[in-house]
Order: sequence, then C-alpha cells, then structure tokens
Amino acid sequence: MPWSFKIARIAGIEVRIHVTFFLLLAFLGSAYGREGGASAAFSGILFTCLVFGCVLLHEFGHAIAARRYGIRTPDITLLPIGGVARLERMPDNPMQEVVVAIAGPLVNVAIAAVLWIYLMIAGGLHEMTSISHFAASLPVRLLAVNVGLVVFNLIPAFPMDGGRILRAVLAMRMDYARATNIAASIGQACAFAFGMFGLLSHPMQPMFVLVAVFIYFGAASEASLAEMKSVSAGMRVQSAMVTHFRALTYDATLDQAVETLLSTSQHEFPVVDADGKVHGLLTRDDLIVALRKSGPDGLARDAMRVNIPCVHPTMPFDRAFAIMQESQCPALPVLDSAGKLVGLFTPENVGELMMVHSALAKSRKAAGTPGGPLPPPLPVR
Repeated sequence: MPWSFKIARIAGIEVRIHVTFFLLLAFLGSAYGREGGASAAFSGILFTCLVFGCVLLHEFGHAIAARRYGIRTPDITLLPIGGVARLERMPDNPMQEVVVAIAGPLVNVAIAAVLWIYLMIAGGLHEMTSISHFAASLPVRLLAVNVGLVVFNLIPAFPMDGGRILRAVLAMRMDYARATNIAASIGQACAFAFGMFGLLSHPMQPMFVLVAVFIYFGAASEASLAEMKSVSAGMRVQSAMVTHFRALTYDATLDQAVETLLSTSQHEFPVVDADGKVHGLLTRDDLIVALRKSGPDGLARDAMRVNIPCVHPTMPFDRAFAIMQESQCPALPVLDSAGKLVGLFTPENVGELMMVHSALAKSRKAAGTPGGPLPPPLPVR
C-alpha cells in the first residue's frame, strides 16, 4: 500500500504502518494533552497503541485461518481506521470464507475473555460502569474496545467481516456475484447511515464520516471484484492481453523511450535484449522521474522495474489478476512456453474486457436468452 512502510515480519507476514497513523497519534496526543497534560497525552497514546495491537492480532486471525487453506497473506497494514490484511484471494468455498472471516472477531473475543478473567480475579469488574474517558483502568477500557470491535466487525455489511459471512451464507444458496451485490448494497446503506450520523452530530464526528467513506468504497470494490470473477470464470490471460504493443531495447536511451511514449497510447514498456528476453518494465511515471535525474541520454534500463512477474497466455484470468494486484505492477509481460514476449496484461485492457462481457451479459438477459457460457470474447487490443 502506498505511503506505508515495514516495521516487522511475523510468521512470514510483513507488518506495515501507514504514515497517516502517526498523524492520528499526534492528533490524539494533542487532544489528551490539552485535557490532562503530558501524563494524559502519554496514557492516551499508549492506549491507542494497545488498541491497534488488538487490531493487528485481529488481522493475524484472518491470515492464519487463510493459511490453513493454502492462501498467503503478503502483508498487514495498520491505518488510522483499522487494519487491512492483504490476502492473495478469498476462498472459493463459502464455508472456508466463513472460517476466514470469523477468525478475526474470534481473536477479539479471546482477548476480551482473557481480560474478563483477569479483572474477575483482580476484582476490577465493578469498573465496567465507568469506562468513559480515563475513569476506568486500562484493562477495562481494552475489554470494552475488544467487545466493540467484535460488534462492529460482525455488522452484516461489506467490507466488514460480517458482510463476508453474510455473502458466504448467501453464496450457498445463490450466485456468488448476486450474493456479493446484496452484501455490498447493505454495506453502502450502512455507510450512508454512518456518514449522516457523523455529519448531523453536534459536534460533528469526522471519524464516523471517514469510516463511512471507507465502508462505501470498500463495498463498491467488493461488488466490482465479484462481478469480474463471475464474468471471467473459465477465461484465460490470452482473452485480455494486449497484442499490439511496443517494447524498448536493452540499450535504449530515455530520449528514445520518450519518443515511443509519445507515438503510442502505452504507459508501460517491456525492456528486452537482442534475444527477446524481458529484463524489466519501464513505466511512464518512472520515465519522467528518470528524465529529471539523468536527462535524455540516460538509459531506460537504469529506470526500469526489475524482477516483475510474468504470466502465460493460458494462465487463468483471475490468477493473473491476483498476481498483478499482489505485485502492485501496472502491467505484466505475457510470455509463451518458449519465453517469447507475446503480449501485455494491463488493468486498462482488463477493464475494457469486463465492460464488453458485462454488456453482452445484459444483452442476453434483456433478450431472454437462456443461460450458459458467454460467446468468445470480442478482441480488445
């Protein structure tokens, strides 16, 4: 995720923090400091860090459950509004998705149970009646937070865990895309309610508005991904790859790269040697940065991205799309069995293909054509 950096690697999973997280700490430290001085600021920041520690454990719950089904989690990123575990994919089996989704809240249940037992032994449960501000002890407030995390995450709306559980349950009875659309619609309705509450509260609650924006776009994204998965079922990379493209030679200068950029509609260019072997990918943004540093006589290969993943024309479409997302690469070279560059797999072409197939599907539905596989994809080049 942009603007995030690695702070640890635990069980093979990178733990990252978004820079805006520190803005949250600064804001809360300042707010608590004005209310109770330096000690209150320190206590507030410590409490916030412990809360996000619970959030991190919540995300590890998802990651460990997903690993049980052979699904990797490259990283977990902490944001001001929570944590995001970037799973390679969600399980195709609805029951497995339920397990992965509910694993996170169950971690918070376990944390709350441990804190409850501790407070019961220590005789601190009576403080549960005064959990506002700093009237209660740290364990009591953490217990309340974990209970709140369980309740909030189990709201049956995307992109919360409850929405994924709802989608999985619905997917046992109906089409996956339709189940996702229902859960996403509920998520967007919840987002609207959160947003209105935040805006109409006195004083205004900006955190509710921020959460509403996150939920709304998260739900929309899930619906789009589900539609893509439904439309692309059984498709291969060769159905969506760009076959008319330009490549840069290994000794090409940045000036030559600029000429190629301006004479085509491409934004990404494979860099190949005399034998046609792909050595990297030069993007438009990297080209502009390199021009400022090295001038037009610099070499394109010095600015290209290396160690980029390549895909095969017969690779399943959804697998290639997952690789593109995981690598955060703006385009993937497509190599045939002999290692020859035969195409580019780009988000733009994927989007165009989805629009074509969506239009075909709607046309068939409007005409009352019986279901079944869609006709071969129209050429999108």
